[in-house]
Amino acid sequence: MKDKKYIPTVHSTLREKSVLVPEEIYKASGIKILNRRIKSLVFSTDVAILSNCNADATMAVYPFTPSLSITNAIMTATPLPVFAGVGGGTTSGSRVINIALHAELMGAFGVVVNAPIPNYIIREIREVLDIPILATVVSFNDDIEAKIESGAEILNVSGGKNTIDLVKKIREKVGDEFPIIATGGPTKELILETIEAGANAITFTPPSNGEIFSKVMEKYRKRSDEFKK
Repeated sequence: MKDKKYIPTVHSTLREKSVLVPEEIYKASGIKILNRRIKSLVFSTDVAILSNCNADATMAVYPFTPSLSITNAIMTATPLPVFAGVGGGTTSGSRVINIALHAELMGAFGVVVNAPIPNYIIREIREVLDIPILATVVSFNDDIEAKIESGAEILNVSGGKNTIDLVKKIREKVGDEFPIIATGGPTKELILETIEAGANAITFTPPSNGEIFSKVMEKYRKRSDEFKK
């Protein structure tokens, strides 16, 4: 029996610039959410990126007050399942609950709450939502058990340079079966280490629209120079 199956690939000329997730992410176990197995999540709200990316889902979290118009725009533009940021830091209280409920009704696969969110708000969101709550963990000081007891069904680990150690600590606390999503870092080696530490799925940050476009423009300039010759 072959160790690795051959995967036939059908190419598209117009989609050759697609953003591809690092293949190392496929080594993760994945998390089955609403009957879909998700291993990779792209961390972006750029609809052009999201419409041209092979990730399994998108983590639509951004550093501003959550807006349903933004959530709707993302869901309209991308075929990917969307995990929508609904606040929990500066945006709190009943506003977070209302945004979360509207995100579900618009078709979100899950809602992401920020690390500072009070646990009683997580409980209140859990009472009205059917989709999973992803509770963000950013520090060793976060009360992980309380987040889970309050209704968080997935932990979203984003600890910067401490992410791998943080994932290891969480995995020791919650056991082998509780789902963990974690940022994978900028290198293939860090992605693999994060998976080995216990992450079931990986969030990765794609190159920006500007970075991709600069490469395209450089190709166009070379083509123009060759044409002049």
